[in-house]
Amino acid sequence: MKESRYFYVPDAATAAELPADEAVHAQRVLRLKVGDDIMLMDGEGSFYQAQLTETSSHHCRYRITETLPQQPTWQGHIHLAIAPTKMADRMEWLVEKATEVGLDELSLLDCQFSERRQMKVPRLEKILVSAMKQSRKAWKPVINEMIPFAAFVKAHGEGRRYIAHCYEEVPRVNLFDELRKPSADAGALVLIGPEGDFSIDEVRQAVAAGFVSVNLGKSRLRTETAGLAAVMMMQLAK
Repeated sequence: MKESRYFYVPDAATAAELPADEAVHAQRVLRLKVGDDIMLMDGEGSFYQAQLTETSSHHCRYRITETLPQQPTWQGHIHLAIAPTKMADRMEWLVEKATEVGLDELSLLDCQFSERRQMKVPRLEKILVSAMKQSRKAWKPVINEMIPFAAFVKAHGEGRRYIAHCYEEVPRVNLFDELRKPSADAGALVLIGPEGDFSIDEVRQAVAAGFVSVNLGKSRLRTETAGLAAVMMMQLAK
């Protein structure tokens, strides 16, 4: 049986045509033609079974044959806030893998010890969409532009909030143990610092604002590995 080909079409229910980049991929890479069946995802919780009705230069038109609303595969809002790594490819790897595992929101933090203070969000968006299609995710995660650490902490004053760090002088509990505790709020937000960790002042600022100080286990992890571990813990604890 031929595997279904998935395409990201934000307004799939009303568009009737694949976006330009998806149309090029459908024709030049997959060599699809009129009459071929495809699957569309709108990133807002629905898949659509469709059939190609026209393929021309840079254009692929379709008709929807069935609407397939999806059910969330995890509870609550999974939000990772992380300081980008010095090497951009490591952050791109994280975006890809975290999307495959499943999250709702990714925020980029500008911290005191950050070695990268700019990130090309459009590039990350493309990687995210590719991972979303590959892993068959019905909802498209949100990526937020980089924001100063203090401003982010101030803007997120509610819900289950955690800051992971390596400072022994600030008592820490295990993130996974905390996430497994019964709570009326099924969502969670975890902060992961840069390669030099958060500053001690940033940790204390977050704790004073209500964030719980946590560790991710006994291993000392790279930033991107810590970010993925946090996402997996938020997933598995549900």
